[in-house]
Amino acid sequence: MPVLTRIVVIGVGNPFRRDDGVGPAVVTRLERYARRGRLPAGVRLVGCDGEPGRLIGLWQGAGLAVVVDAAHTRPGRPGRVHRLDPGGCPAPRTGVASGHGLGLAEAVELGRALGRMPGHLVVYAVEGADGSLGTGLSPAVAAAVEPVARRVADEIAQHLRRARAAAGGRALRRPARHPGG
Repeated sequence: MPVLTRIVVIGVGNPFRRDDGVGPAVVTRLERYARRGRLPAGVRLVGCDGEPGRLIGLWQGAGLAVVVDAAHTRPGRPGRVHRLDPGGCPAPRTGVASGHGLGLAEAVELGRALGRMPGHLVVYAVEGADGSLGTGLSPAVAAAVEPVARRVADEIAQHLRRARAAAGGRALRRPARHPGG
């Protein structure tokens, strides 16, 4: 399967830490999109705890990897969405941070060092309000799930359009379904 068409969406977080579960919540919403035919076949949708080795293993070899995670900022605005495109830039270490000890920034640095980055990495970070134990997103974060899912679906469609254009308009083979995705 051509690397350009291998796509993975990774929802990082813990649904038992309230707003930290926004990444898995977006993946769950995208699974509904996929069942309704609103995502291309073969897009891999997975959850992850954010451990750098697991992130690298999930995005390695992908033409596009989209990571959705909770962000903790000060001052924060719960539900605000940040789109980050690490590209050739250093991994983000600004006011937007993951709630995980070692996580996305370290995965990006390590992935670069090991030559195991996806073709294109996009991060959607949703500012959270409540990281306490328990289930359920705060209202502001829950309201961000659908708009983020739509943005991710648009990101995938744009990536596939660029891949087709780069292939000279030739039809690209559709990615095969991945087990567990």
